[in-house]
Amino acid sequence: MMIVLLILLALFIGFGILIICYSGNPKPFKDDKGSIIQGSISEKIYIDINGCRQGMIIKSKNRNNPVLLYLHGGMPDYFLTQNYPTGLEDYFTVVWWEQRATGISYDKNMPKEKLTTRQLVDDTKSLSKYLIKRFDKEKIYLMGHSGGTFIGIQAAAEAPELYQAYIAVAQITNQFQSEKLAYEYMLKKYVKTGNVRMSKKLREVRIVADTLPGSYLKIRDIAMHTLGIGTMRHMKSVVTGLFFPSITFREYTVTEKIKLWQAKAQSGVSVVWDDMLKTDITTKITELMIPVYFFHGVYDYTVSYLLAKAYFDRIKAPEKHFISFLESAHSPVFEEPDKCCRYVRESILSNSK
Repeated sequence: MMIVLLILLALFIGFGILIICYSGNPKPFKDDKGSIIQGSISEKIYIDINGCRQGMIIKSKNRNNPVLLYLHGGMPDYFLTQNYPTGLEDYFTVVWWEQRATGISYDKNMPKEKLTTRQLVDDTKSLSKYLIKRFDKEKIYLMGHSGGTFIGIQAAAEAPELYQAYIAVAQITNQFQSEKLAYEYMLKKYVKTGNVRMSKKLREVRIVADTLPGSYLKIRDIAMHTLGIGTMRHMKSVVTGLFFPSITFREYTVTEKIKLWQAKAQSGVSVVWDDMLKTDITTKITELMIPVYFFHGVYDYTVSYLLAKAYFDRIKAPEKHFISFLESAHSPVFEEPDKCCRYVRESILSNSK
């Protein structure tokens, strides 16, 4: 027994040292000979955006490629690329921006009045202008994921001159209605499968008016991931699927990993989350002046697939496409990267030439 404990202690210490020793630098792109690919870019930078120091990771195998600004949802998810590479850097110069009050941009002293939907939309437009100037582009591509679509579609509507196209991954519509649909689905599913414990917990929840009770939010993520309708179809736990990958991510320093989860702990009570629950984006944004692409996993109940499809059918745009991902839940860019990149290559980029 003592030998086993010593081995476990050694492994724990070794694991901790490895994590602490990670440089936090983005991994460069190298060719078959181990040399850095000429013209590639792999950097972590901080810039001032509307008076706030904000960080981002920029990755591309060719910095002359079209620029894609990625807007994350409830928390930055760039760390998932270590286990779930997207392949987007083959076609774009991808900017994984970590928005104010999140991830590497987290500042515990950020005034609450600066954490609004309006501010994030303005930040998105300001960063877009910076990227257009830096990379000498006329326009860039804008991709939002989950909560990032709530910000992204508003920026695209307000400043279409900045964007080549808008790509929504799990487009927010009426999020309060989405949560109700998710709740009803989960309760029905747990009752059907005989999960008495989870059924009881869900039955104790009372969703009324336009407020989600704390009792629901406490079990929401666990309930969704257990059923495969959360972050990813085959991700069954936030701990093993998100927390562990984030702390073993080589491109974050220890401090940055702590910031990531400090910010996440506060996101559930954020003004933006409240706005998403109160806003029906389908009535606020009814038309875009640029091409629109909706990517959505059919197993997604974090953001309703059915509501997104209904919104897509109504929204006006010079060109629009809805792409269903049959093996995905909430994150098809990570879950089905080959299909995503194939569509990017054959449809989105080819249409822009």
